[in-house]
Amino acid sequence: MPDPFSQTPNFRKFALYRHDDSSGVSGTGVVAYGVQFPQPNGKCVVGWTTDVGSVGVYDNIEDVQAIHGHEGGTDVIWE
Repeated sequence: MPDPFSQTPNFRKFALYRHDDSSGVSGTGVVAYGVQFPQPNGKCVVGWTTDVGSVGVYDNIEDVQAIHGHEGGTDVIWE
């Protein structure tokens, strides 16, 4: 059987860094970590650093920014 990890695709890791928490829910600093699947998929999985520890799946990084970017209050920091 061939090794399925011998040609590992290039996954991109990132963190969501929140400068301002206008909602008062997640706080500031690193509020989540994520990974983006390689193209053509491009989907993102985001895990929150809160006590609940929820995980979300998004179609692309633009959706992550639109939903969780707090109108510029949160940066995506790529590894």
